[in-house]
Amino acid sequence: MVNANYIGGQWLTGPDARPDVNPSDLGDVIGEFARADATQAEAAIAAAVDAQKGWAALPGAARAEILDRAGGELLARCEELGDALSREEGKTLTEGVAEVRRAGQIVKFHAGEAVRNPGEFLGSVRADVEIVVSREPVGVVSVITPWNFPMAIPAWKIAPALAHGNAVVFKPADLVPSSAWSLVDVLIRAGLPEGVLNLVMGSGREIGDVLTGDERVDAVSFTGSTSTGRRVRESAQSHGARVQLEMGGKNPLIILDDADLDATVAGAVEGSFGSTGQRCTASSRLVVTDRIHDEFVQRLTAARNEIIVGDARHPDTTMGPVVDADQLAQDRRYLDVAAAEGAEVVGGELLDLGTPGHYLAPALLVGTRNDHVVNREEVFGPVASVIRVNDLDEAIAVANDTEFGLTAGIYTTSLSAATRFRRQSTAGMVMVNLPTAGVDYHVPFGGRRGSSFGPREQGRDARDFYTSTKTSYVSGM
Repeated sequence: MVNANYIGGQWLTGPDARPDVNPSDLGDVIGEFARADATQAEAAIAAAVDAQKGWAALPGAARAEILDRAGGELLARCEELGDALSREEGKTLTEGVAEVRRAGQIVKFHAGEAVRNPGEFLGSVRADVEIVVSREPVGVVSVITPWNFPMAIPAWKIAPALAHGNAVVFKPADLVPSSAWSLVDVLIRAGLPEGVLNLVMGSGREIGDVLTGDERVDAVSFTGSTSTGRRVRESAQSHGARVQLEMGGKNPLIILDDADLDATVAGAVEGSFGSTGQRCTASSRLVVTDRIHDEFVQRLTAARNEIIVGDARHPDTTMGPVVDADQLAQDRRYLDVAAAEGAEVVGGELLDLGTPGHYLAPALLVGTRNDHVVNREEVFGPVASVIRVNDLDEAIAVANDTEFGLTAGIYTTSLSAATRFRRQSTAGMVMVNLPTAGVDYHVPFGGRRGSSFGPREQGRDARDFYTSTKTSYVSGM
């Protein structure tokens, strides 16, 4: 049986299908999933155009009820759907369940936003004229999402888009169709009208240009690589569509001499190797001051040795496999480059665990410089590098010396140092005595420079992208 695309209220198979394979066990095929072609992508856009005005005309409370039902089902089924997510993507069962729970929280939060869409009532500079400033839906939104958070990221794009009266065409990453299909299924059964949400699974090469370049698309929200994000931006802006991009990161975590080492090592392990390091907020650059450097490396190496790599759904596993063979090969190439540049590579070997899977030991790169390739480019795997610096001044300079600017962190017991870092960091999100990864669903998410483009995602700030401001002048009748 082929799991179909959802277009205009109909489940439709595509011209071909792709097997969805468990990265923990390459012999385990989760299912066959349809792949849309350009014709189906165009049909999905047409369906969204036809449905959008009717959806926007519904009272916000009606949209809220549908989203609230969907969010409630996600929360009720987080164990079941989290297990399926971990089987498909490779993050641990704990992480998979937590992601589905977060998706449910996001959807329920934006259910509330559907009835929390305030405007302004202002007096004019002219007598007998009143001004109403209101927010209206943008129209049709293309949502293009990555494989590393196959439920949470789609939820934090789709939910606010729907809450504010937009219609959506959703293309998930090719590697994670099952999680996307389940999310859409929940939303559809919650009561969405036909055409308001459309699912087109398949290759970005085949349908990406349609979803970004079609003049009927009013906005595009994309999360993925920096190079692809630039192409998305060019395509969408060629016909005046709004663009929101979340791309790469090369996030620094500063460790000062006065840091609580127990907390610091735990935070570095979570930030660097949680979710197999496959997240844009990972702590990939560990910037450590000189006096504490050797002890920190010794302790982090010992903690790295305690990480249990294995089947994502096994209860003892603390780090799952890499998502697929291509990503595994990329991780290995970066380890070779780091060694050639003079880094000491601790770990990073391929693991044979008896069952065929994409297993890689977490890697720590010691003795790197900030100008090394591994500290300039995003690896997107369980690889963290250590950079030795003299003091806080040099640490902040190194932390900010990157083309990215998503998140940055510091471990210190000095309020003065923490405050200075928070003020001088050029990242969009700053963590003090916390891992760089791990964000809340009700506050803005996003970075600067090469990490992000356009309005922030999540929280109340999501409204800025998914609505357009209208200023109305009314003269006395």
